[in-house]
Amino acid sequence: MNHSVKMSKPLLLMDQHFRQVEELFRPSVFATLGSLCRIVGGVNWQMAREDFLDNLPTAQFVVASKPELALAEIESARDLRAVIEVSGTFQTGLDYDACFERGIEVLSCAPGFRHSVAEMTLGLMLAGARGIVEEHERFRQGSERWLDDNLGTDFSLYDQTIGFVGFGSIARECARLLGPFSPRIKAFDPWLRARSVEVGSVEFCDLEEVATTCRCVVVAATPTDENYQLVSRSLIEKMPRGTLVVVISRAHLVDFAALVEAAEEGRLRVASDVFPHEPVSRRDPLRQAGNVVWSPHRAAAVEGGRHPIGDMILHDIQSILGGRPERQLQPAAPDTVRKIIRAPLAAD
Repeated sequence: MNHSVKMSKPLLLMDQHFRQVEELFRPSVFATLGSLCRIVGGVNWQMAREDFLDNLPTAQFVVASKPELALAEIESARDLRAVIEVSGTFQTGLDYDACFERGIEVLSCAPGFRHSVAEMTLGLMLAGARGIVEEHERFRQGSERWLDDNLGTDFSLYDQTIGFVGFGSIARECARLLGPFSPRIKAFDPWLRARSVEVGSVEFCDLEEVATTCRCVVVAATPTDENYQLVSRSLIEKMPRGTLVVVISRAHLVDFAALVEAAEEGRLRVASDVFPHEPVSRRDPLRQAGNVVWSPHRAAAVEGGRHPIGDMILHDIQSILGGRPERQLQPAAPDTVRKIIRAPLAAD
């Protein structure tokens, strides 16, 4: 009598903490993933390293907040097909070259922040452009300005020229959300420009042109070793009076002190979800800065805001197992991953 051999599920090794399982996955998505893979880990505390390494040789997938695999460990993982990070960026601790050589995919959850962060970016733009926070505070103090046009400070987003420093998935989604305002979009993104990538009617141009010709400048680039304080003091000084600068990616990209100084002087208005040091000290002068809108790194902090990450993980694992090329997560590539900043980053 012949008996069919039941194929075992692929092993998914999940060490996603500091992320919570519920933060990343809708219950139905996690259940579907569990029906597809045998999940080891997937608890809301850090997996013991020895347990992780004991299971690694038979794992086909690794999902981790910070994947740490050296060459020898990757060589021991004979079945490994993909490493998926869920912190929000490629980081140190993983031998990328060994993964590339073995054909192991390395995927980042960064696109999963697209909707929530783009929405917050639009909110910061509206708050900064229309002086919403400033007038709220004036109202509380009894110095509100009834029916005041605030000429020279507030402005409408309609028909404005909006600039982006970096035009990745979040910036593109933000540009899409801006569509009803009929803006002219300019972007500085040398990586896309060098590859002659066309994105709708976006005009790719030099950084100085973005900084000096746009009513609102959104800093949305991925931090790398090469772009520290890309938006420098000298560039900030060239921005026209009244420019709104929105920082949504990392404070690494801007000379934050120069930006705050320009806001205090009334030359610029600034809105930011990120800061050079987080959390910000209770005694930090930033708390008394004027002409600013501060958000405590909470662009993705909304109910269900990170669930698209879980959706993308499920999609891509299904796609890999099915032999399909489509990926929703961001694949690491040799010509880009080595430029990603190697310092620890605050969590989204």
